[in-house]
Amino acid sequence: MTLPSHAEIVVIGGGIIGCSTAYHLARDHKAEVVLLEQGRLTSGSTWHAAGLVGQLRSSASITRVLKYSVDLYKRLDQETGLATGWKMTGCLRLATNGDRWTEFRRLATTAKSFGMEMHLLSPSEVKAMWPLMEVGDLVGASWLPTDGQANPSDITQSLAKGARLHGAKLFEGVRVIGFEIEGGHIAKVKTDKGDIACDKVVNCAGQWARQLGAMAGVNVPLQPVKHQYIVTEKLDGLATKAPTIRDPDRRTYFKEEVGGLVMGGYEPNPQAWTMGDVPADWEFRLFDDDFDHFEQHMTQAIERVPALAHVGVKQMINGPESFTPDGNFILGRAPECANMFVGAGFNAFGIASGGGAGWVLAQWVVDGEAPLDLWPVDITRFSSLHRDRQWVHDRTLEAYGKHYTIAFPQEEYESARPTIVSPLYQRLKAHRAVFGSKLGWERPNWFAPEGMEPKDIYSMGRQNWFEPVGEEHRHVREKVGIFDQSSFAKYELAGADAQKALDWICANDVQKPVGRLTYTQFLNRRGGIEADLTVARLAEDRYYIVTGTGFRSHDFAWIRSQLGRHTQAVLTDVTEDFGTLSLMGPSARQVLKQVTDADVSNTAFPFAHVREIEIAGHPVRALRVTYVGELGWELHVPISATGEIFDALMTAGEPFGVRPVGYRAMESLRLEKGYRAWGADITPNDTPLEAGLGWAVKLRKNVDFLGRRALEEARGTRPKKVLAAFTVDDPNVVLVGRETILRDGEPVGYLTSGGYGYTIGKNIGYGYVRNPDGVDETYLAAGSYELVAAMDRIPASLHLQPLYDPPGERIRQ
Repeated sequence: MTLPSHAEIVVIGGGIIGCSTAYHLARDHKAEVVLLEQGRLTSGSTWHAAGLVGQLRSSASITRVLKYSVDLYKRLDQETGLATGWKMTGCLRLATNGDRWTEFRRLATTAKSFGMEMHLLSPSEVKAMWPLMEVGDLVGASWLPTDGQANPSDITQSLAKGARLHGAKLFEGVRVIGFEIEGGHIAKVKTDKGDIACDKVVNCAGQWARQLGAMAGVNVPLQPVKHQYIVTEKLDGLATKAPTIRDPDRRTYFKEEVGGLVMGGYEPNPQAWTMGDVPADWEFRLFDDDFDHFEQHMTQAIERVPALAHVGVKQMINGPESFTPDGNFILGRAPECANMFVGAGFNAFGIASGGGAGWVLAQWVVDGEAPLDLWPVDITRFSSLHRDRQWVHDRTLEAYGKHYTIAFPQEEYESARPTIVSPLYQRLKAHRAVFGSKLGWERPNWFAPEGMEPKDIYSMGRQNWFEPVGEEHRHVREKVGIFDQSSFAKYELAGADAQKALDWICANDVQKPVGRLTYTQFLNRRGGIEADLTVARLAEDRYYIVTGTGFRSHDFAWIRSQLGRHTQAVLTDVTEDFGTLSLMGPSARQVLKQVTDADVSNTAFPFAHVREIEIAGHPVRALRVTYVGELGWELHVPISATGEIFDALMTAGEPFGVRPVGYRAMESLRLEKGYRAWGADITPNDTPLEAGLGWAVKLRKNVDFLGRRALEEARGTRPKKVLAAFTVDDPNVVLVGRETILRDGEPVGYLTSGGYGYTIGKNIGYGYVRNPDGVDETYLAAGSYELVAAMDRIPASLHLQPLYDPPGERIRQ
């Protein structure tokens, strides 16, 4: 075997993801691709995958990725001559209680929103489709007819042949032993058979992806978990085209295979494999059968399919699968290494994802940016926290255990907490805070009144925090509250080229005098929104950038990727240097005046300005900005002084009724005001022109910026979608997002976010109204609107102005 000395792109890993990525790189982009597999193709975890293929996810883009997989598997054999084992059997998901049934009704609405066919069936209809099933405990089932099953090894071999047909070179028995790094880039892939110089590397190494990434300083937070299933002997009466079954309340799944059943499950007490390195020679290997651990699934499965008690077990499969801390797979450019891309951590649905993941990852590798909104799976959703192997282990096992549990709105993980706390943690706990967790930070979601247990009680309807959050919301509207937003991600960009760099990166104008701040988006080349944040000018050559907690790695990596090698500007993450106290409400100025000698009048300190003031003897960066629609300041304080300054504000604010307020009230307040949330209302799929943010784009200035060309092309035509607000009067409706928008009875989009506005006393949702012929105010005004929530049609009103204080007078008073 002779390896080439150079390749444009080296793909590492010969499972379904690696072969799919190589296939799409070669087929779609005519790239010069070399794939390296340390053993043989499929020999890691692909070969023992169960092969169920489902498509519906809570993200439209990820659903599109999975739908692509199905379309590919249907036709791949026509191109390669190798069958994929694809069978479109459809999938039944069973519900045995009211909350699960509500979840399925919402999922059926989501499917409709995403253009998929999904039906809700009665127990008798289920029995007719699957006669061997016991249905006495069922409330009903969902039926997705285009789901199915495939043979993982056959698909992978077919993709590998397709890759070769399009010019890719695949090598088995080649182990990567390291990388030669130059200036933060991989220059060579070092193997036990020689080195390959390359432009880009794609890490598709499956359960080895973590240790392979570590060779280049890249963190891929995975935990291998033992996953078991059985294959039974022939089962009399089982149709060869029987639908696959997911029985989440019993934590099990079934699929037909050669007349018998494949049955496995996701237990609440999963067994991790190693926390160290996975052995390099783990090839076509399994663990010993563990019937004691599997018994919990067998018991539940026999109650669902009694005939299982009388059929032999042909084989038990007990193999490792790579799982992630949030149950989503990992794609994208590694933030630590500019030319390593990752496709790994598929949480036992790598077969369902494989075709589509390879398609979008190939595009990402070639273009340098994601082709869709892939934020739910973007590797930059992680942070340095995820280098903690114990944390990753504990959270991943919890995520595995939740694989089939009911997904309640606003549900929080419980493991590995608390990890990161602000200096106010104990103080807020004393105020009866109920905390959530974001990127490891403990953050107060709401505050329980006396006599109420400070704890979330989850449900599909109004949850126990609904009324207390309403009180917090009203308090901010009428008096003044303090939000602990210390978890905000904060950076400084400093140097002679700082402004020039931000001119290119920011869609809005940052060429403002020192002391001004700018609300802006970062755009991709398609004009889609990659970030939504605030930029404050501290000096001619120094800017302070503030963004959301969860976007810390993503936004930092985006800025850094746009800084040229010769740019005289240094980007520094200063998140842990500053606590952030947001003082918000009509009485905010009166409280602030009590604790500082600085002039905080509207004349001396207008909206969208930044000043350094002193509070309790400490320097404070005060940003006059708001996400709640009231007069207020974000006070960025030395982290060690956060407690002292909080105490000073609470004492001085006592006559004005100051109190701490949580993130759930903030969400309600921002919905009323029409402020967009990145990752929901605005994403890389959406442009500022579509999102009603054209006012925050510097198209009138003769300054080039990333995404400008796309927006200029779009500006001359009517957008095909426009973000609008919707209200629903019925107080019993709960909007959570992804509800279908009907215009004159026809689906035209879906909600991107939903909640309740306590000031206006109505449910609020935001979503894009779509029309292939273009959308304008005339089109929007001419329609009659309804929302479909959990399969119920509900009258709704459309609004294009903020629902609260449309002129924005309160924030500028």
